[in-house]
Amino acid sequence: MIKKWFKTRADIPLIIIMLISAFLNGYNIWQDKYVNTYYTTAVASMLQSFHNFFFASLDSAGSVTVDKPPVVFWIQTLSAYLFGLHGWSVILPQALAQVGSVLLVYLLVKPSFGTMAARLAAFAMATTPIAVAVSRTNNIDAMLVFTLLLATWLLFRGIRNSKTGLILAAFAVVGIAFNEKMLQAYMIVPALGLFYLLASKFNWKRKAVTLVGSVVVLLIVSLSWAVVVDSTPADERPYMGSSGTNSVLNLAFGYNGLSRLTGDQGTGGNRGGERTDRNNNAATNSSNTSTDQAQTTTSSDSTTTTTGDSGANNMATGGFGAGGQMPPGGFGGNGQGGQGGPGGGPGGNSGGGMFGTGEKGPLRLFQSALSGQASWLLPFALIASIGLLASIRRRNITQKHKEVIFWLAWLIPVAAFFSVAGFFHHYYLIMLAPPIAALFGAGFVELWKQYRERSNWLSWLLPAAVLATSVFSWFVLQNYNDTIGSGWSITVLILGIIGTVLLVVARMKSEKFTRFAIIASVLAMFIGPAYWALTPIIYGGNSMIPQAGPTQFGGGGGGMPGGNDRNRGQSANGQQAEGTQTNNQTSNTENSSPDGNTSSTQTSTDTEQKSSTRSRGMGGPNGSQSLDQKTLSYLQKNNTGETYLFAASNYSTAAPYLVEAGQKVIIMNGFVSSDPVYTVDKIKALVESGQVKYFMISGGGGGPDGGNSEVTTWIKEHGKLIPTDEWKTTTDETSTDVKATESGSDTTNSNANAQDGQGGPGGDERGGSGTLYEITL
Repeated sequence: MIKKWFKTRADIPLIIIMLISAFLNGYNIWQDKYVNTYYTTAVASMLQSFHNFFFASLDSAGSVTVDKPPVVFWIQTLSAYLFGLHGWSVILPQALAQVGSVLLVYLLVKPSFGTMAARLAAFAMATTPIAVAVSRTNNIDAMLVFTLLLATWLLFRGIRNSKTGLILAAFAVVGIAFNEKMLQAYMIVPALGLFYLLASKFNWKRKAVTLVGSVVVLLIVSLSWAVVVDSTPADERPYMGSSGTNSVLNLAFGYNGLSRLTGDQGTGGNRGGERTDRNNNAATNSSNTSTDQAQTTTSSDSTTTTTGDSGANNMATGGFGAGGQMPPGGFGGNGQGGQGGPGGGPGGNSGGGMFGTGEKGPLRLFQSALSGQASWLLPFALIASIGLLASIRRRNITQKHKEVIFWLAWLIPVAAFFSVAGFFHHYYLIMLAPPIAALFGAGFVELWKQYRERSNWLSWLLPAAVLATSVFSWFVLQNYNDTIGSGWSITVLILGIIGTVLLVVARMKSEKFTRFAIIASVLAMFIGPAYWALTPIIYGGNSMIPQAGPTQFGGGGGGMPGGNDRNRGQSANGQQAEGTQTNNQTSNTENSSPDGNTSSTQTSTDTEQKSSTRSRGMGGPNGSQSLDQKTLSYLQKNNTGETYLFAASNYSTAAPYLVEAGQKVIIMNGFVSSDPVYTVDKIKALVESGQVKYFMISGGGGGPDGGNSEVTTWIKEHGKLIPTDEWKTTTDETSTDVKATESGSDTTNSNANAQDGQGGPGGDERGGSGTLYEITL
C-alpha cells in the first residue's frame, strides 16, 4: 500500500527538498546548550508552574514576563516537558516549523502553477539563508512565518472551495500569530484581504459581511490573551516586560509596534528614556572590548595562547537584549553599525543603521548589510512578476494573476517596511522568504514557457532575470572574498554569464544549448543562497541574533579556489569577525591585532577549539556566567526553607541555575534591567516572609549594579556580604580544575568549561563578577 502510494502520489523531489530542509534546520542543534538564554530562561520558569506558563514569566516568582506574547513559548515549554529542557528541545519546534513552511509554500504554488513551479518555490524557501539561521534557534520568527503560511493556505483553500468557515479560520490563525509576535503578524493582513476580495466567488454583499466577520474574529483572537492579562490585577501577575506601563497593549503597539518603524527603543512609559540611555551604555560597554585578554587552550602535546578581541568577555552581564535585542550600535567593526559586514555585512565598518541593517532607502535590501540574508532571488522574483502579470487584462484576471498579486501584496509592503524601519534585526527578514520563493518558482516556469514560445519581448525576460540575479549574487559574494576566497564570486559570475549567453544563443539560433543554459543558470542563482544557508552549520550560529553568512564565527576558504586561510575569523576589512564578539567566551583560532594585522599562533588544538565554538553556539548564557557548582552547593546547603534559592539582578545571572540546575530563582529586573519590577518594599516583604534571603548583584545590565539603584542600595545596606572564597569558584580554582582535567582525556571539554567560566564583566571568575548578600530580618 505504502509502495503504491509512493509510486502514484508521492512527490519524491519534494520529499528530498524537505529532507534537505530538515538537515539544514536540525543538524547539530543538540550541541547548543542555552540557545537564546533570555527565552530559554523563560521556558525553564514556565515549566515550574501553570501561572508562569500562562503569563510567560521570565522567573520562578512570576516577577516579569519576556517581551513577547506567549504562544511560541507555550509550544517550546511543551517540547521541553516532553523531551526535557535542552537546547535542542526548545529549538525543535522552530526547526520543524521551517520544514512545514517549505511544504506549505509547495502546496500554495502547485494548484495554479504546477508541480515544477512548486518544487522550485519549496527549494527556494528551504535554502533562504536567514530562514535556516533563525529556525536553528528558539527565536520566534520561524514559527511566525509557518503560522502565517498556514493562514494563507486556509484562505486559499476556503476561497477555492467557497468555504466561509475556512476563511474565518484563516484570520483566526493570524490572530494566533499576533500572539506570537504581535504587530509583525499583521504585515500580511492587507494581502489576505485583497486576495479575498479579488478571488472570492461570493457576491459583493456576502464578501463584505464575510470580511467584516473575519476582521472581528482576527481582533478577538488577537486580543484575547492581552485582555485577560491586562484585566488581571497587577499584584497577581508578572510585570509585562518592556511595556513601560505594565500593559500588553502598550507592549504590542509601542515597543513591538510603532517603535520598530521609528527606531525608538523607549518602552512607552516613564522609563522609556532611561531604557534607551541604559541600552546606549550597554552598547558602549560591549563595543569597548578588551583587546588584551588572553585565553589559553592546552592539549596533551601542545599549548596555544591567543590574544585578541574577545568582546563577549567584557559584555554587560545583563545580556544584550530581549530575544537578542542588541543595544544601539551593536558589535560592528566600527561600533556603529552593529552586525555590519563589508559595506554593512557581518564584521564590516560601514553597515549604517541600527544593528548594522544598512542605510534607509529603496535599495536597502540590496545593500551588503542585508542582501545575503533573503534577497538573493529578489531580482528574479521582481522581473518574473512582469512576465506573470503581462497578460492581465481588466476583464481577464485569472487565478494565476490573483495569486501573483497576493504574493506581491505580501512582498512589497514588507520590503517597504524593512527599507525604512529604524529598529529591526537581520532575522526579521524571514518575512520576505515566502513571497520571494513563491514568485521565483511560479515565475521561473512562466518565463521558461514564454521563452520557449518565443513570444515577442517576453521571451527575453528569462535571460535578463538570470543575468540580473547572477550579477547580484556576485555582488553579495565578492564582499566576502577576503574571508571565503574569490572563487565563489567568480564561479557564480561565470556561470551566470554562460547561462545567459547560451539562453540568448538558443533563443536566436539553436535550442540544443538550452539544457546546458538552464543548468548553468540554476547553479548561478542557487550557489550563493545554498552556501549561505549552510554557514550556520559550517561556521556556527548566533543563537541570540541569528544571521547567515561565513564571517559570523570565523572560517576559511570554504574549499573554493582563492580561499584565504590567513583571514579566517576576520572580516573583510581586517577587523575581527563580529561573530567572535557575540559568542560567549570563544576565541578565534586566529585573531587580528588592534591595528588589523593578523597574529597566527594556532596549533593542533585549533580544530578542537573551532569545534567547541560551533557546538556551544552562544557558549554559556549569552554574555553571562555559566553554572558554578560551588555557588549552587553553597546556596543549597545554607537554604533554611526559603522558597527561592536566591534573587538575581538580571536574567543572565539567574539563567544557569534555572536552566541547568532547575532551581527556583527570582529575577529582579527584565530586559536589560530596565523594567521597574521590584521596589524596596516588595523586596523587604519577600525577605520578611521567608521566601528569599540571598541576593546576587551583578555588574552590567545597563544600570547601576545591573538594576534598580534604590533596591541595590537597600540590599547592600541591609545585607551581609558573603566573602567570595566561600561561595564562588575563583580563577585559581578554575585553573586547577582545568589542569586536573587535562591530565585525563577530555581536554576539549575542559577548555570549553574554563572559557565558559569567564562570563560577565572582567571575565575572570567562573561565577562571574557578582557579589552575594544575605539578608535576614
